[in-house]
Amino acid sequence: MIQRLNPDSVPKPASAYAQAVLHSASAKRLVISGQVGVTMEGKLLHGMEAQLRQCWANLFAVMAAAGFEKRHLVKTVIYVTEPGQVALSRRIRDEAMDGLLAASTYIQVPGLATPEILCEVEGEAVLED
Repeated sequence: MIQRLNPDSVPKPASAYAQAVLHSASAKRLVISGQVGVTMEGKLLHGMEAQLRQCWANLFAVMAAAGFEKRHLVKTVIYVTEPGQVALSRRIRDEAMDGLLAASTYIQVPGLATPEILCEVEGEAVLED
């Protein structure tokens, strides 16, 4: 069983995420490469919000192709190249997750694969046997 933890022994999360996710070892684990804001047609979307939304859509599409659902997502890492995007990133993550919690890390970096790519989202999912 997957258990999401926000223990009383640490500060409460600043937004909708879990401090930790506990799962049994007898499970399928899907490690998802960083997804960027590129559509199926190969078009990189313009702007942080559009790219973030596409990152999440791509992440969930990879999960679905492997037989996983949103509820199986246990860890995400969100990379952004522009300062001051944490509130936007949280809002889009929360909308994408439909109220589900995963462990989450937000990192501001100086750059990604190309200067036009403003964000990237990677994740891990667990499907218990």
